[in-house]
Amino acid sequence: MTIQPMQWSVRRWSLAGLAFCALMMGVALVLEHVVGLEPCPLCIFQRVAVLSAAAVFLVAALHDPVGRLGAGLYGALSLAAVLGGIGVAGRHLWLQSLPPDQVPSCGPGLDYMLDVLPMQEVVSMVLSGSGECAEIDFLFLGVSLPGWTLVGFLVLALFPLGLLWRALGRQRRASVPSA
Repeated sequence: MTIQPMQWSVRRWSLAGLAFCALMMGVALVLEHVVGLEPCPLCIFQRVAVLSAAAVFLVAALHDPVGRLGAGLYGALSLAAVLGGIGVAGRHLWLQSLPPDQVPSCGPGLDYMLDVLPMQEVVSMVLSGSGECAEIDFLFLGVSLPGWTLVGFLVLALFPLGLLWRALGRQRRASVPSA
């Protein structure tokens, strides 16, 4: 039995994407609750992007549309969530690469900002970064957590791209000889 992803249904692409989102969140939760790493505001935003993609994949898997429109819609929505995560992870890496004298000062905690500020201002403040987001608390194989998260998002992007490929109708037809 060979795996031919280009012939996968919307449900199969979506379940695979959902499983990868679960893996990413599982790693994040283990690092937080077992290893003891506290997530910074940008880490929280990256989790929101993963959960957003997971929600789209879940709905797509439950719906399992047959036509091109459904596959394209779910592919576009999940890709938007993944691209948002790529952007936040890239911003996080950029903050970590700054020289110490250029790192923004630490701001208020995310919980406090959510309580007292409008959402647009919270997003703006978090994306502008703070000193806590520039700290490198953990390295694995010489790469920081935002770097690994970026790699995770790049892999995760394959699933919405698979949905879009399916929607465009460019899947290869398997040439199976008639018996």
